[in-house]
Amino acid sequence: MQYATRFAFIGLVIALVPTAAASAAEPTPDDPAEVVAAARAILDDYHRAGPVPVDRRLQVVCWRCRDRDFPAAQHARLDRILTHIQAFYAREMQRHGFGEASIRLDRDADGRLVVHEVVGEGRYDDYATGDGRRIRDECLPVLREAGIDAAHETIMIFTNLAEWDPEKRVFRHKSPYYASGSAASGTAWQLDSPELDTANLPLTEPTITDGQYGRISLGKHNSIFIGGIAHELGHALGLPHCRERPDEASRGTALMGGGNRTYGDEIRGEGKGSFLTLAHALRLASHPQFSGSAKALRAKATAEFTELAVDASDSGRAFIFSGTVASDPPVYAVVAYLDPEGHSDYDARTVVAVPDAEGRFTLRCNALVAGKPAELRIVFCHANGATSQLRYPYAVAADGQVEIAAIRVPLALRDFLAAADTAEAKAQLEQLAAGSDERRIAAAILAGRSASRATLPASDVPADTESYPLSRITPAEATVGWGRPAYDHLSRREAILLGGGEIFETGIYAHAPALHRYDLAGAGFRRLEGACGLAGGSSGSVVFVIRADGREVFRSDTIRAGGLERFAIDLAQVKSLELLTEDAGDGKGSDWGVWFGPLLRR
Repeated sequence: MQYATRFAFIGLVIALVPTAAASAAEPTPDDPAEVVAAARAILDDYHRAGPVPVDRRLQVVCWRCRDRDFPAAQHARLDRILTHIQAFYAREMQRHGFGEASIRLDRDADGRLVVHEVVGEGRYDDYATGDGRRIRDECLPVLREAGIDAAHETIMIFTNLAEWDPEKRVFRHKSPYYASGSAASGTAWQLDSPELDTANLPLTEPTITDGQYGRISLGKHNSIFIGGIAHELGHALGLPHCRERPDEASRGTALMGGGNRTYGDEIRGEGKGSFLTLAHALRLASHPQFSGSAKALRAKATAEFTELAVDASDSGRAFIFSGTVASDPPVYAVVAYLDPEGHSDYDARTVVAVPDAEGRFTLRCNALVAGKPAELRIVFCHANGATSQLRYPYAVAADGQVEIAAIRVPLALRDFLAAADTAEAKAQLEQLAAGSDERRIAAAILAGRSASRATLPASDVPADTESYPLSRITPAEATVGWGRPAYDHLSRREAILLGGGEIFETGIYAHAPALHRYDLAGAGFRRLEGACGLAGGSSGSVVFVIRADGREVFRSDTIRAGGLERFAIDLAQVKSLELLTEDAGDGKGSDWGVWFGPLLRR
């Protein structure tokens, strides 16, 4: 997970002004119609001045390996499927107030879907699910010959790496089945097979055997794979995963969540089917296929943020994130993803806002999941289709109380962190409120970075001291896999000890592989408590191990980004304590392990 000082986009300038808490109103639902009207007004004003009309169309490619033919009736079936999906997007965009905007299909003079056919270099046995890039490379010459630059288009590649037995009604596949993209370009890889046809969506019989989904009806099989086409197309257009909010659940399943498996369920009376969230309708509104405009399509977007603030609301069960944005091209929508740990980003709920005339925006973040750390990803949608992004961690307790210190503290410490290695650091520290979390953590960082940092041998800790941070005990040995040992801070610009959506005052930097050994003989400590995980913004994988007098007493699961595992170890009679960090067997890249808040107790 990442926090305020790590940004995932280019051309962004940040100016953070901490504000006092409890200044925002309680969250109330924004009127979707008002949100869309405000967004459309910004988009219309932008494109009205110096319009650049464009007729961008989805480019459809059918690829086969050289020892297999194309699936039967492919062109006609794909025409029906993509026309059905086109109507789905148009219907959903209209429902949200954007008119019947949708993908644009390339048709010839007779109205037939234009399909570019490609024969691959290899045989069926030469390809696997992970060969999407190889297959795309084999398609590029054919597209270039047709005058199509795939780097500037949205393309969908259908492969014939599926097997369908119509007599036994058995299906399996090894097709690439993924996508990525933006408003500027994108690629989706999909399978095709003779039994995939919108005409089969209503069928509850016959039952088939699917290699992944088991015994299902032919209609459900079509829902899954036609829905998969619609879903992966969304990725190629620039949409990430998200699921439906509680107030959206009555409409069915979000297309970019589990909606790839429920598309058309309503036709068979088996559910409410799939729908497009307001958040994603807003994002699609600036895509050239939906807007018909290529104005500044590839221009770099810049954004400057001021007065960023976060406040608890709804008795601590929600929070409000607000600020002001000044940008070029203008930001017409702010889309936030509230993503709890686990299930990749499929569980992310969405929140939307539109900046006012002064650029002010407010995100009312109340669709939270209890008992999990999470990440707030804020996407600023520029009128030319570009995006800017901020990322912040937070956590929600099992009782639903949200912990926003991991957002609030980095915001407040922006100026301090910028000056942490200079003579100005102490002056910045003095400006922080006495007794505040921000000042306490800033003081720990400053002390940890000091060349004269004071530590004590464990045996010298006064006998009447019931607990003492392990990070402030003199180690007998300390080695780390990257850089130098560090305590109560990280040796980088983002110095705050952040893990699992929590901020910690003390900690031990332990990039894998790492060893920290302490001599506890005669100290009288009976217990070690704390947590372990990856530093915020790290994407590695690590395993943490504790040994007492050479005996392993703790081994964590493999911990990845955002994960945090707590421990409580009996130290009675222990003389030697070792903390180890292992690389989980996949190398040490980005393995910024940290022992968070380790505390010795008597």
